[in-house]
Amino acid sequence: MELRSQLELRDRVGRIRRVAGADVAFDTSGRIAQAIAAVVLFSYPEWEELERSLARRPLTFPYVPGLLSFREIPAILGALDGLREPPDLIFCDGQGYAHPRRFGLASHLGVLLDLPTIGCAKSRLIGEPAAANGPGERAGSWTPLMDQGERIGAAVRTRTGARPLYISCGHRVSLERAVALTLEACSGPRVPLPTRRADRCVAEAKRARSASIAR
Repeated sequence: MELRSQLELRDRVGRIRRVAGADVAFDTSGRIAQAIAAVVLFSYPEWEELERSLARRPLTFPYVPGLLSFREIPAILGALDGLREPPDLIFCDGQGYAHPRRFGLASHLGVLLDLPTIGCAKSRLIGEPAAANGPGERAGSWTPLMDQGERIGAAVRTRTGARPLYISCGHRVSLERAVALTLEACSGPRVPLPTRRADRCVAEAKRARSASIAR
């Protein structure tokens, strides 16, 4: 609750020059299960990749629904430490405020670092879209995600006809700005470039580790 009390849902972003995407995969193929995190850094507004960083950490926190950030954040922090330049904003592949405790991975990471973060999830954890049929079919359409009468995020159509993404405030970013930045980072594909590239990076690292163990 102490960290949760520091959460900011309004814009306090400042000038954005570097944007990062963070993602985590769990690898249980070896004797010691690991969390593998990737952080990929881009220039803004050019969206050119600047650098990427990987980190591996042993899984020491048990699987508890709703508390996945405690399993993922140590590896993400390790990957962030490997960057030469810090990001001004981080896209997280996971929930922010749209969480049963209103404090998902993006919010947890943002408060720990006091950095602006956005939760960008491929699936809905809680809540219902305000519009019965969800957002419109055209890219850029969105509708609030509601839970017990509270707006906790947005269902956003980032690509025409594709399944929506579920965007929520992480820390120091309003929902409206989080949606606008997400749409800007998509530019065609369904998933924003920063988390899409980070996801690819951890998948490659996981495959390489599994192959080395198999040999």
